[in-house]
Amino acid sequence: MMLIEETTVPQSALPVGLFKEHLRLGSGFSDDGLQDGLLEGFLRSAMAAIEARTSKVLIERDFALTLSAWAEPGQQPLPVAPVSAVAEVALLDRTGQEHPVNAAAWRLRPDMQRPVLLATGSGLPAIPQAGSVRLRFLAGFGPDWSDLPSDLQQAVMLLAAHYYEYRHETQFDGGCMPFGVTALIERYRSLRIGRGLV
Repeated sequence: MMLIEETTVPQSALPVGLFKEHLRLGSGFSDDGLQDGLLEGFLRSAMAAIEARTSKVLIERDFALTLSAWAEPGQQPLPVAPVSAVAEVALLDRTGQEHPVNAAAWRLRPDMQRPVLLATGSGLPAIPQAGSVRLRFLAGFGPDWSDLPSDLQQAVMLLAAHYYEYRHETQFDGGCMPFGVTALIERYRSLRIGRGLV
């Protein structure tokens, strides 16, 4: 399985101004935007860390998932949520030649924890020998910062502020998240049992 992020979070969707207020940085000075690039980096890092812990995509983006086999003949769980649309399912033969699958052969079952691509018939199309299947889909709570639930907004701010505060710290701390962030994201984490998700 290979998941590729095909688009990134646009700069306009990042709440740099709100983050400055959260950090209580001064405003109205001539060098007001001097740290914007740095603050943007901390926000992106915090969002990436939270997405990795929760398997939730915060700001809407396009993804491509490539598989060599279906998880089950009639359904394929998607590795991130929430998924709002599956744009394409294509079979790739051993030479890389693409064969689009008719959209009538599958449908998306949206779910906040485990979205699934379902076959509308007896099963999903057979993957060619030594080939693969590629799914393109749109995932995320929405295109804007305001589309995120308030607890996830707060978690991003807290973690980005933590990164900002300890930006010169080089000692390894085991990769622990601050307790407040962990508490805020806990309800979004998927319970993993074996190879599947619950």
